[in-house]
Amino acid sequence: MSERSFETINPLTEEPIETYTYMTDAQANDVIEACHSAFLDWRMQSLQERARVIGRIGDELRASKDEFAQLMTDEVGKLLRDSLQEVDLVASICEYTAKQGPEALADQKRQVQNGEGYVTHAPLGVIYGIQPWNFPAYQAVRYSIASLMAGNGVLLKHAESSTGSGLFLRDVYERAGLPKGLFGVLVIDHDQSDRVIEHKRVRGVTLTGSDKAGRAVGAKAASVVKKTVLELGSNDAYMVLDDADIDLAIKTCVQGRIYNNGQTCVNAKRFIVTDANYDAFVKGYVQQFEALKMGDPTAEDTQLGPLVSKRQRDSLHDQVEKSVAKGARVLTGGEIPDRKGWFYPATVLVDVEPGQPAYDDELFGPAASIIRAKDDEDAMRIANDSRYGLGGGIFSRDTERAKELAARHFDTGMVFINNFNVASPDMPFGGVKDSGYGREHGDEGFKEFVNAKAILVA
Repeated sequence: MSERSFETINPLTEEPIETYTYMTDAQANDVIEACHSAFLDWRMQSLQERARVIGRIGDELRASKDEFAQLMTDEVGKLLRDSLQEVDLVASICEYTAKQGPEALADQKRQVQNGEGYVTHAPLGVIYGIQPWNFPAYQAVRYSIASLMAGNGVLLKHAESSTGSGLFLRDVYERAGLPKGLFGVLVIDHDQSDRVIEHKRVRGVTLTGSDKAGRAVGAKAASVVKKTVLELGSNDAYMVLDDADIDLAIKTCVQGRIYNNGQTCVNAKRFIVTDANYDAFVKGYVQQFEALKMGDPTAEDTQLGPLVSKRQRDSLHDQVEKSVAKGARVLTGGEIPDRKGWFYPATVLVDVEPGQPAYDDELFGPAASIIRAKDDEDAMRIANDSRYGLGGGIFSRDTERAKELAARHFDTGMVFINNFNVASPDMPFGGVKDSGYGREHGDEGFKEFVNAKAILVA
């Protein structure tokens, strides 16, 4: 096979950062075999020893914080302060895992009718992760640290845009003392990725990406009977109910839409506002969107940086235009600015209805869809009227009622009441419907890729 290469591009300057060469099939196989070989020893290490190494990874991430954050901002255009916070988040995931992992994965004694019963959480083997560019550190750490804690080996196929970040993370892990090869980075294309899924050494597959990608990867893994965890896209609804604190709702919903330049699966995307608050919400939301400062993501006063690529920016603009063609109205934004860098302005759409991309699909960028509801019951109906179900939010002064709505009526994997959040190491992360299945984080995440082995002693 002849060498094939690609470039990573800085979305602010549109200039190349680095050139990478795709691995040959033989090189990829060597990475997989090295991971399996390292796993054979790692699986025999105690939970406490694994935790010690993972704790040191957290320390090394903090020591590498400034360099890693700058690399992420250069590769994908996220605000530098968000990149710095991302490194803090992944370090905290390591710290949480080192502290809680041994207890969560410890053997459990069960009462049985005759004899003694035990459940042991045995590692599966090599776990293959296919990850996107929007959180270059977090997406890779989220699945890999839990799998390593369980005793597995880990492979990473990162998005091309984040290739440098994936390699940087591997080096951080190994500097912290993780056995060489146990976390293997594969620089491969999609066809090669399918062959990795089929590889005899690979025992599980996890993907974060679009629902289209999830269907393809899930089908391929199912064809060879391998466990998957799929964290897919979403069109998260945030409901502003009759008794909401309207100022809090506006401020939080603006932050929830533009966080990470609007390129997050759990961004707030659809804002469903009852008649009682609709006019005031729209007015305040548009005012705050119009005041957002777009610019260099390394500048302290920038609130909105460039999107990751020209393709991503153009795709978002196409969705906005198609929504307008089907009846939506743009109240601010909606035009590609004449400047260097793949920028898209903070955009507000109203008169959003079924059949428009702004209602039916995920807008991956700083475009907000505001939808009018008659009352609270109608707002919940609209919120659930989506093929997605990852996250969502409720704004109401009656938090007990909001908790009841969240628990019994909101058909989504995560619900944030009177706030916007992305992830917490101690709470399960994942969705339902076309947003995928399986959970990361918390005790639930530790046990996705283990063999819950029953041992019965007569």
